[in-house]
Amino acid sequence: MILTVTYNPAVDQTLHFDGELSPGTVSRASEARYDPGGKGINVSQYLDALDTETVATGLLGDFTGKFVAEALATDGIASDFVDLDEPTRLNTTALAADGAYKLNQDGPRVPESAVDDLLTILDDHDPERVHVAGSLPPGLGADAIDAVTTAGTWETSVDVYGDLLAAVDGEYDLCTPNRAELGEATEVDVSTLEGCIDAARELRRRGFERVLASLGAEGALLCGADGVLVADALDVDVVDTVGAGDALAAGYLAAIDDGESTETALRNGIAVASAVVERSGTSVPAFGDVASRRELVELRWY
Repeated sequence: MILTVTYNPAVDQTLHFDGELSPGTVSRASEARYDPGGKGINVSQYLDALDTETVATGLLGDFTGKFVAEALATDGIASDFVDLDEPTRLNTTALAADGAYKLNQDGPRVPESAVDDLLTILDDHDPERVHVAGSLPPGLGADAIDAVTTAGTWETSVDVYGDLLAAVDGEYDLCTPNRAELGEATEVDVSTLEGCIDAARELRRRGFERVLASLGAEGALLCGADGVLVADALDVDVVDTVGAGDALAAGYLAAIDDGESTETALRNGIAVASAVVERSGTSVPAFGDVASRRELVELRWY
């Protein structure tokens, strides 16, 4: 079983406006959508759709936290969150004729005791893998992530922003940065594939057993003890790249959980991500054609 940890989940509010947005005026949305958000939650949603056993956990509070928990339950996704007094953050995307506006909250201030409560939940579930993903709320630092990897015998993977990726100091089975995070964490120029490979190798030297990096339109790379494996992106009509990195990680982890080879797991990640970018928003697509998609993924070793 794969347990995901989202320390700073959110309610994602998406508002659609027919016209442009202007300061000092009242703009009324023609459409509104609310979704449970957070990178770990996204991964659990994709894993569930791929028929991989998963439990979503993290920190939730007040009425917005209740919404996230109820939305996951409605979708049949198992969850077990730590309760906070302060509300879970609300992140708003306003889609208007003049562009997209994103207004995100930092999140509630979290006491360090919440980490101990989370570790108790992890111990109760005793998963094979814990995947920690997303930002940290005020009050927590990199040690909250390191605490997860030292608390049990599970494999730990991490998907966090570049500054946090540089700050963690535990033994991790896997990290899953995007291109920008790869460069930020290592201070290596990642404008070329060769630079991305150098950065991934640097992260391995720092203690990450494997590095799965999403490279956008160039696909993804997996750096491990056997070398560097690069997968090309599939030729699909890209509508929205939101969630693509989480989909790549979920597809890869689902295949590893099934006992598949490294090559098949990377192909599976690319296939799952290709299905996600073909639709807008964070809704989960059907993954019925993933097996056929992954046969089209081309790989090469470096």
